[in-house]
Amino acid sequence: MTDTNREIQELLVDYAGALRDGSVPTFLKSLKREEAQRIASSRQFQDAAEVTRVLNGVAFADKAVTPNVGLFISRVDARISSRMKRSRASSRSKRSTGARSIDQIEKRT
Repeated sequence: MTDTNREIQELLVDYAGALRDGSVPTFLKSLKREEAQRIASSRQFQDAAEVTRVLNGVAFADKAVTPNVGLFISRVDARISSRMKRSRASSRSKRSTGARSIDQIEKRT
C-alpha cells in the first residue's frame, strides 16, 4: 500500500486484502487525497467493492460466529431475581425493626 499512484484496480485489490484481513481503517489511512477522490468518484470501484464485500461475506460465512444470547438472558434473569429477593428481605427487616421499636416504646410507658 505504499505506491502513491495506484490505479482503481490496484486500489480494489488493496481494499479486498484489507477487508479480508480486517484492516480497512489502515487501508483508508493509506489513501492519498487523489486516490480518495478517485475512489469516491469511481462507480467501477464502488460496484467492485460491493461485490468484494458480498464475496468476502460468503467466503467466511462458515467462520462467522453469532453470539448466543441465551446465557446473557439467563444471567439477566438471575440478577433480576436476586434483586427482587433482596428488596423483599430489606422491606421485611425494616418492618420488623419498626415493630420492635414500637413494642419497646409501649413497654417503657
